[in-house]
Amino acid sequence: MTVEEMKAVDIRTVSRDDLVDIRDVVIDQDAPKEERIKSFLRQIKNPYCFKVGNVVVKTTFADTDVTLDDRLEHYFRNKCTLAMPFSQLFDLCSLKRGAG
Repeated sequence: MTVEEMKAVDIRTVSRDDLVDIRDVVIDQDAPKEERIKSFLRQIKNPYCFKVGNVVVKTTFADTDVTLDDRLEHYFRNKCTLAMPFSQLFDLCSLKRGAG
């Protein structure tokens, strides 16, 4: 299957039996990054469409250097309203960490 064919899989019509359950994918965390990627792709077969249990998952990937961590940090910084300034929250967390 080509990359374009993998991207085009329709989650409404795909057979669940043909999809790999991502919970069955095992990655050697000690392997180099490139080997971990290759292993994931070999095992998952289609990184654009797989399942988690009985749930079919369809993914897309943006051509960017921004990471998921970057996106999540941006989201929480802009969407979450704190009752105190961020610097005070950081100080409070630091105090609790030091006390424990």
